[in-house]
Amino acid sequence: MQAIDAQDMTYAEYLAFEEASEEKHEYVNGRAYAMAGGSIEHARLASAISAALAVALGRAPCVPFSSDLRVRNDATGRSTYPDVTVVCGKIERAADDDQAVTNPSVIVEVLSDSTEKSDRGEKWSHYQRIASLREYVLVSQSPPKIEVFSRDPERRDVWQYQEYGPGTEARLPSLGVTLAVDEIYANKLE
Repeated sequence: MQAIDAQDMTYAEYLAFEEASEEKHEYVNGRAYAMAGGSIEHARLASAISAALAVALGRAPCVPFSSDLRVRNDATGRSTYPDVTVVCGKIERAADDDQAVTNPSVIVEVLSDSTEKSDRGEKWSHYQRIASLREYVLVSQSPPKIEVFSRDPERRDVWQYQEYGPGTEARLPSLGVTLAVDEIYANKLE
């Protein structure tokens, strides 16, 4: 990620900058970072995951959101735009940002060459500090693979890992839903 400005900015300055910008930026340690442009396959997979979650959740008190939803982590001061975010129950807004939620239950990131290292590293470390987060889902563009990190309900600092490939269903225990890997990866446009 490349910082937009070498100078630190307050969160209020970031919000004003973000509102005036045509692009989305993450806020990390006082700096705004432009979001990488996604590929056609990245957009398709994010949409497929969101649609599958919407169908699986039905009228449950959990709602999937697109990458337009900003997630604010009070513990780290970071704001991100995950590819898909599921919020269960009442939306909790950041005290310093009424357009950012602080209580995601599930976060989904579609991996790309430019984001995979961050999605598996420092961003994942950041997400683990969100108290409400129950699952972190990584979706590979190729080969078909969905990885799910599930928080242990008894030992909150322990995450269990499961990998799902073709012919399997990815389980999201906190939501009580499964996602058929083959369906998520169906309809690939050539």
